[in-house]
Amino acid sequence: LEKMDAANEARKNKPSKTAIENAPVIAALTDALTSDPQTAADLAATVGISTQKASSLLRQIVANGAAIVTDIKVPKKGTCKGYSLAPVDEDAGEDVAEG
Repeated sequence: LEKMDAANEARKNKPSKTAIENAPVIAALTDALTSDPQTAADLAATVGISTQKASSLLRQIVANGAAIVTDIKVPKKGTCKGYSLAPVDEDAGEDVAEG
């Protein structure tokens, strides 16, 4: 039972093949983010991937706290999700510097 638990824990901590392939794309999307909200379609065109893949990866970036989602109005499309960089907490940086 201990060996099974150890094997399951090792498998859980190992990134999947897809996660390894998506890592550079996630980094490119994060680099493309600005303080102004952009749609997933705009970011997908910038990085060179499909809108669906960009949307999925952007949800992961938001879950990790590197980006935020806001509703933006797009002419002739209506309201869409806009992704932008998460604001940097300046107080957290000062605590690290002092400690």
